[in-house]
Amino acid sequence: MVARAPQISVLVVAYNSGAYLPRCLAALEAQTCRDFEILVLDNGSPDGDDIDLGDLGVPAELVRSPENIGFAAGNNLLARQARGTWLALLNPDAFAEPDWLQAFADAVARYDGISVFGSTQLLDSDPDLLDGAGDHYSPLGLAWRGDRLKPASLISEDAEVMGPCAAAAFYRKDVFEQVGGFAETYFCYYEDVELGLRLRLAGERCIQLAGARVRHVASAIAGENSEFSRYHITRNRIWTFLRTMPAPVFHLILPLLLAQLALIVLLGPVRGDSAVRVRAIRDALAAFPEIMKQRAAIQSSRKVGICTFLSALSWNPAKLFAKEGDRRPIRRENRAGLIPPTGVEHAAD
Repeated sequence: MVARAPQISVLVVAYNSGAYLPRCLAALEAQTCRDFEILVLDNGSPDGDDIDLGDLGVPAELVRSPENIGFAAGNNLLARQARGTWLALLNPDAFAEPDWLQAFADAVARYDGISVFGSTQLLDSDPDLLDGAGDHYSPLGLAWRGDRLKPASLISEDAEVMGPCAAAAFYRKDVFEQVGGFAETYFCYYEDVELGLRLRLAGERCIQLAGARVRHVASAIAGENSEFSRYHITRNRIWTFLRTMPAPVFHLILPLLLAQLALIVLLGPVRGDSAVRVRAIRDALAAFPEIMKQRAAIQSSRKVGICTFLSALSWNPAKLFAKEGDRRPIRRENRAGLIPPTGVEHAAD
């Protein structure tokens, strides 16, 4: 007899994560919702740091890659093997609160027709502060995690955001597959932003859940502001703008993006990162012909009007520079017939 497929497949891509993975999996084992499976990718961890789930005592399926294929390709690989209706992506340095999955399951019933949800991320070192509450994107080609390092008490109700941070995000599997999953050439960084924008182009929306909470170490593996992260962020954000921004805004903003890149190069000696930034820009532009082919395919499959897509972006430069949250009221008028959280009146837009 074939076991019934679970509602949720939790995907954990682990690379050199031995210090965090046991706690991550223990938090999953403590979930009050039990209708899930766990898939862990040992993503080419160095010798001596490979994963042995038998030592952890948590039921999970282990997939091994002989080399590090990156966060994007790693999650795509696990997604293909997942049996659940929903994919719950979780970083190995993210530790779910016991009701994380239950809060999500309740939201699925509450928000019929929504295929993307984000979690409230708390700083593991100080859970009274936010690690972020959804991804936001400026038409200038810059993304940020909303309200990072601000009081967690700011998040008291569900809201709509551009997209989720994939450190702890939920995607309906069939929708994830329909848009092609993550862009694997990104390796890591900005892959969740780019996917969020493609999902928006496909007519999907993202609800950021106040009650689905995780504690997150943040950049524990790659290192915050490391040369590795600066390279991939710089390169991938260029690709993200080129792939996802619809015309005519693409043509209006492109000169500003090029000016940003020139400024990055000019400020490199001051910040001491000239070499890595120039290399990232060079590699991004070297792939320009292929990226523009991908852009054509993405834009030709767009299912929403330009105004609808652009309305999901953050146009206030003050929010960008302050890394402020841009959470929107959940609209009543929409294709899914959403109803706002109980007891809260939201203005339709």
